[in-house]
Amino acid sequence: MTGHHHQHHQDPPADTDPARFWDERYGQAERIWSGRVNPVLAEVAADLPPGTVLDLGSGEGGDAVWLATRGWHVTAVDISTVALERLAVEAARAGVADRITTARHDVTRDFPAGRFDLVSAQFFQSPLVLPREQVLPRAAGAVAPGGRLLVVEHGAPPPWSGLDADDPRFASPERILAAIDLDPDGWRIERLGAARRTATGPDGHPGELVDHVVLAHRR
Repeated sequence: MTGHHHQHHQDPPADTDPARFWDERYGQAERIWSGRVNPVLAEVAADLPPGTVLDLGSGEGGDAVWLATRGWHVTAVDISTVALERLAVEAARAGVADRITTARHDVTRDFPAGRFDLVSAQFFQSPLVLPREQVLPRAAGAVAPGGRLLVVEHGAPPPWSGLDADDPRFASPERILAAIDLDPDGWRIERLGAARRTATGPDGHPGELVDHVVLAHRR
């Protein structure tokens, strides 16, 4: 069993092309994510008037479609063309294609233009090295005055993953906040901490997942 875990979680070589990596990963199955909205995003967005939102690492569109059905105008960004094509199909199926714009970006290199009422970075961790310090300050820069930045990351590996709890990919909320490097005069931190939820592992057994959450409001 451990061999299987090790193989499943083996990190790709450092020089792997991220676009090719994600296109291949998406290509392995018709759907790799649940299609449901991320729970912390649903909770935060439910309290906000719909506006414009930048969904970073949008994947197959669970968040983007949920937001659009609630009246948000979504710019959905992902590095994978395969993921964005699936997202477009889901958006059309849900009748919200006119509220979602997809854009392919490698956000470590280039970033979508514009300012948004909400910038959402959900589970932006990756088997590839993804420098928070490079990406998250740009995400903050895309927030319009009066808007919000929501960053949610895995706070610990799933109990069934076989990964080490001190793997550097699992940062504390304080470390995530430090990486965003916000000007304290320009922002108010509305939420900094952990959210817990139960999920079912590949073997059918439930386990507790920890999400680390940073929600900041631009003055």
